[in-house]
Amino acid sequence: MQTSVTFKNLDPTDTLKSYVRDKLDRFDRYLDNPAEANVVLLVEKFRHIVEININGDRLTINGKEETNDMYSAIDMVLDKLEKQIKKNKQKIRGRRPGVKGKNMGLMQADINLPDEEPERKVKIKNIEYKPMDVEEAVLQMDLLSDNFLVFTNARSDQVNVLYRRKDGHYGLIQPNS
Repeated sequence: MQTSVTFKNLDPTDTLKSYVRDKLDRFDRYLDNPAEANVVLLVEKFRHIVEININGDRLTINGKEETNDMYSAIDMVLDKLEKQIKKNKQKIRGRRPGVKGKNMGLMQADINLPDEEPERKVKIKNIEYKPMDVEEAVLQMDLLSDNFLVFTNARSDQVNVLYRRKDGHYGLIQPNS
């Protein structure tokens, strides 16, 4: 991160400059692209004021803090800036197309619920169906001991589904003509 430190009403010291630069380097993990930081260290009577402006990654973040100690003011303003960066990054992730930003939060909340039903899985099976009568389909289904059979009805040339009901009888699903 490129950092420029400006001193007002204060003697410029290398220790303060290096302290600020070391602390600002921790923001590099949050920012994807190189950023620029402008730091103003100001003393007015007994107040120590720190102003930091960070530009980078399509966002501008400003922070200002004043205390009786310059080092504590630096730490406090950096904490504020860190919160702002995290908040803005979260917003950007939520707006990204193709990413289910807002829905992800809902899905994660749903996953954590203990009384949630397990996820249903769909098994896909490709079948070949051939023309036959309904009576022949019933015989075929008895031979295979399956719960359903898909076939082309020889009389109507339409796809039908024959299924075994819970009471042991058969059911036939056919499309309307």
